[in-house]
Amino acid sequence: MINSKAKPFLKWAGGKTQLLQQIKEHYPKELSEGKLTKYVEPFLGGGAVFFELNKTFDFEEVILNDISTELIITYKVIQNKIEELIDELNKLETEYMNKSFENKEIMFYEIRERFNHQKHTIDLEEFSSDWISLASKMIFLNKTCFNGLYRVNKKGDFNVPFGKYKSPNICDTENLRNVHLALKDVILLNKDFEELTDYIDENTFVYMDPPYRPLNGTSSFNDYQKSSFNDESQIRLAKWFRTLDSKNAYLMLSNSDPTNTDPNDLFFEELYSGYQIHKVTASRAINSKGSGRGAINELLIVNYWYNQKEAT
Repeated sequence: MINSKAKPFLKWAGGKTQLLQQIKEHYPKELSEGKLTKYVEPFLGGGAVFFELNKTFDFEEVILNDISTELIITYKVIQNKIEELIDELNKLETEYMNKSFENKEIMFYEIRERFNHQKHTIDLEEFSSDWISLASKMIFLNKTCFNGLYRVNKKGDFNVPFGKYKSPNICDTENLRNVHLALKDVILLNKDFEELTDYIDENTFVYMDPPYRPLNGTSSFNDYQKSSFNDESQIRLAKWFRTLDSKNAYLMLSNSDPTNTDPNDLFFEELYSGYQIHKVTASRAINSKGSGRGAINELLIVNYWYNQKEAT
């Protein structure tokens, strides 16, 4: 269902909002020709590319997946119980905004503790009011934590500190309702990416935005699940990319460009040899200091072969 107004409702590490125009320039031309009727996104996160595609293309089938159970629960709540979620968020926002700064911080840590307990004990198989409660806490924490990031420790507990914002928009009612419309008839899954193989065929456009390979020891922020997405995971993903290529699916993958910090690190050039690797420019923090933020290259890897200028 085309919805031109929906946009990401969560801020997500490595989100693609700033890169959307550059990504659009590398869409397969078969997309605008109406030949690709299915869209699959194995690493959903904030969903910026899905929401952008949804402004223009009316796919017959959309499959959105993420390994984060609490993230997919939140999407499912927006899809199925939007007004109940808005009610919960309005209550949280009202309570939060009526507190002093010191008590805002106390409330944040109380909700973070309740969220972590709930995410470990919730029934993942059956939709319940607990899902609405969990989703409202996740959105609240995302809007009020430091830099709007989502990170978990080795126990799987969300551990981002308080963000100290004066007036966060905790309940963006209009956008949440637009997201609800955009998710109509979408299939939402909580699986490992390899489990999506049977959903993908020659009529499918697949956009992969895995946790990025860190550029150095301080830039890693890919732990939004207990197990890190390490080099072994990147290699497994590259093998899956080749499996999907053999099914004649249209593939696009984003990742970091290691040559930003080490010109001799050709990890992805070697891993995806034989495919087109495009460099796009993003503004990212590449070390722990604020002064480390600047324009750096990122990679877009595709398995289709035409002149890009003709497609745009």
